[in-house]
Amino acid sequence: MNIPLQIRFKNLERSEFIEASVRKYARKLEVFRDDIVSCRVTVESPHKHQRKGRLYHVVINVRTEGDEIAVSRMPDDEQAHEDVYVAIRDAFDAARRQLQDRLDIRRGFVKTHERPAEQPPE
Repeated sequence: MNIPLQIRFKNLERSEFIEASVRKYARKLEVFRDDIVSCRVTVESPHKHQRKGRLYHVVINVRTEGDEIAVSRMPDDEQAHEDVYVAIRDAFDAARRQLQDRLDIRRGFVKTHERPAEQPPE
């Protein structure tokens, strides 16, 4: 991987399996966009819930040449994840979509809606 990747664990023990999963998805982002300058990923397990198991929070910050995106998948969201690997996958999917949207805008592929012509008062 050519881009600098920082992986941080918060309230969670460092795991080489989780790191490998993050690296795999980061490599896919790099293939998707070759102008990525840096990628920071934080995997957090905020606390235990009484009715649910441990929920994971994944934050991804991706900096490209001239732009930066941030993705946060909070455990309080409807898409709360008890599986850290699913949380990582979903966060990277959201990052990829944001990067694609920004790229489409930059390339002019986004359709703009013209405002209807104002009609003169009668």
